Amino acid sequence: MKAKILVLLAACLFSFHLPSANAAAPKKLLVVTTTAGFKHTSIPTLTKMLEQLGKQTGEFSIDVILQPTNRPGPELTAAMKEALLKLSPENLAHYDGVVFASTTGELPIPDPQGLLDWIKAGHAFIGIHAASDTFHRWPGYIEMLGGEFDHHGQQLSVDCLNQDPQHPATAQLPKTWTIAQEEVYQFKNYNPTNVHELLILDKRPQAPFTPGHYAMAWSKSYGTGRVFYTSLGHREDLIDTDPDLPNRRNDVEAAKLYQKHILGGVEWALGLKMGAPTP
Repeated sequence: MKAKILVLLAACLFSFHLPSANAAAPKKLLVVTTTAGFKHTSIPTLTKMLEQLGKQTGEFSIDVILQPTNRPGPELTAAMKEALLKLSPENLAHYDGVVFASTTGELPIPDPQGLLDWIKAGHAFIGIHAASDTFHRWPGYIEMLGGEFDHHGQQLSVDCLNQDPQHPATAQLPKTWTIAQEEVYQFKNYNPTNVHELLILDKRPQAPFTPGHYAMAWSKSYGTGRVFYTSLGHREDLIDTDPDLPNRRNDVEAAKLYQKHILGGVEWALGLKMGAPTP
């Protein structure tokens, strides 16, 4: 009898440590860092942050499309085309979402409409900073994203106004989030009624500082897919929490808030957390 009891106890303990059959597998993100225009020095920092957030939460893993290096003009274009084959519909079938991490310019992706159809079919698109400075000649991309980069002035301090304290991307941000220094985008082809605004400015982010309505971050539906975009992410010291980072202008607490902003946006876009997708 004692032997039977010991066997049962061992079985119970063993089963207790087994992973649940219902436990969700981590989502998979494809992070695109390729640039056909200006290349931000903060791109590696963004990529490292996304990888760390995935590991810390266990919610997602990332694969990265890197920028081909050390190639002259025609060879660079060919190398970019080869790298961006990962954005083909066949390969996207292995992923739950795509991140454009400060991509720029007219990227030679294999099937533009295929990418949009994939997002519409219920997948995630996360755009960070210069993702809005990408595909200026592609109206379908601009419509999907919700706005298009127009210009920016000198880096400056801004007070970001939190428009939805319940949304995962802004739930952990204060009502007014003051950023000491950042490059602030202004947009064209942007209609606030077509998106769910998350962060805005109430004055022009360059002289003259006249009152107005200026978008900073938003979410939106695209078919059954989810799109999250934030214009923040130019400076490494807004992304990286390393206190010893050289030339730091934004304190570590600001970087921690930024990481929470990005993580919440990713979680929402992947359907891991709920929040209003549309106005």
